[in-house]
Amino acid sequence: MLSQTTATYDEMHDAGGNVQFAYAAYRAWYDEQDGDWMRRQNAEAERFFRNSGITFNVYGDGDGEERLIPFDTIPRIITAAEWRKLSRGIEQRVRALNAFLHDIYHRQEIVRAGRLPQRLIAQNEAFLPQMVGFVPPGGVYTHIVGIDLVRTGPDDFMVLEDNARTPSGVSYMLENRETMMAMFPELFSRLNVRPVQDYPRRLAKSLAASAPACAADNADGRPVVAVLTPGIYNSAYFEHAFLADQMGAELVEGSDLRVIDGRVAMRTTRGYQPIDVLYRRVDDEYLDPLSFNPQSVLGVPGIMDIYRAGRITIANAPGTGIADDKAIYSFMPEIVEFYTGEKPLLPNVPTWRCSEAESLAYVLDNLADLVVKEVHGSGGYGMLIGPTSSRKEIEAFAAKLRSKPDNYIAQPTLALSTVPILTKAGLAPRHVDLRPFVLVSPKGIEITPGGLTRVALKQGSLVVNSSQGGGTKDSWVLED
Repeated sequence: MLSQTTATYDEMHDAGGNVQFAYAAYRAWYDEQDGDWMRRQNAEAERFFRNSGITFNVYGDGDGEERLIPFDTIPRIITAAEWRKLSRGIEQRVRALNAFLHDIYHRQEIVRAGRLPQRLIAQNEAFLPQMVGFVPPGGVYTHIVGIDLVRTGPDDFMVLEDNARTPSGVSYMLENRETMMAMFPELFSRLNVRPVQDYPRRLAKSLAASAPACAADNADGRPVVAVLTPGIYNSAYFEHAFLADQMGAELVEGSDLRVIDGRVAMRTTRGYQPIDVLYRRVDDEYLDPLSFNPQSVLGVPGIMDIYRAGRITIANAPGTGIADDKAIYSFMPEIVEFYTGEKPLLPNVPTWRCSEAESLAYVLDNLADLVVKEVHGSGGYGMLIGPTSSRKEIEAFAAKLRSKPDNYIAQPTLALSTVPILTKAGLAPRHVDLRPFVLVSPKGIEITPGGLTRVALKQGSLVVNSSQGGGTKDSWVLED
């Protein structure tokens, strides 16, 4: 079992203090630089972010103040060989996720085979009966996927969680790279780093490839893509606007859309124009007040009828949120093997399902050593990190566990790998995770090289979420 007492793997230095191969060229460059200049560049990067408007809001923050996500200028570096191995595992997992989603909304063969309990589907609030028997245009459920990875050793990458509903953070990946190229252009001539800047173009192309058949009826035969945002007060609004701009797509709110002549159309200066693909950043509950929450003003009345008629593509498909459920996550090894016929190339983190009496008893006895999460939680909220919690906090959480055990899973406190950040005293190790972004269309699966590295900026902290005090780094995948 992995625990906090396991030795932490340092991605820059080996056990003897020698620089690892991935960082050799970068460290040689870093040692040539003046420390004061590096710190000034760090401050300059922060000004760059602030001037670019790269901020986020924290849900539940009473003053509603927009915050700047801290950015560290020391890159997280991954070798070509490491990335090839990771890519194979990520692709396998994404294929399995799409097959799983198709199955649970059709024959539920995995349940019939006894590999997944029926209750995890039937009693899951993320399961949408409206999707039963329906195949999305192109057969794709998860058009954009974020797979959160952690590393605990030289060859030990594990999946921490899956983000198949509306994964966020890709705008920060792109802005991190742009910032690094502006601050340190010479680095990119010395190190052969794989590019990520073409992600918006590839996203637009992937979404267009997922358009319904009626897109061919357009005047120019090209699919019309739009991004649906809840509006400026959403915590990820910057990203919605950024991606729409970068793709050359329209950014729309629910009030801009209506159903006309069997199509979803958006308001323009020339009247209403039909949309073929809607990249939605609105949760299922608010997507269609006629099918889900009748109080919603964020969605489009009747869009589910148009969707089920095959006359618009919604990315990601409604109902994909069940794949984000952490109780479902605990069955991912079985899910991967069931749909691919292969053993998982990327293992899960060991997980206890608190819905099971024996697991619950173990978790309650060992709360001080475990991380406990809500099955539908995200952003670092609603969780307990045992080793950093007080006795009073642990006792209060134990009461919540006993009252609603089905709502939680538990995992060991992993010794996440560290990479260096720049401090006033120089380089210092901090814990990180990694979220690669995956694009899925009927034409195949594309994985952006690298992704978003989130870093726990506080010494000893294991929480990397920006809403909980974490920051980000540029992620470099080296060419051979």
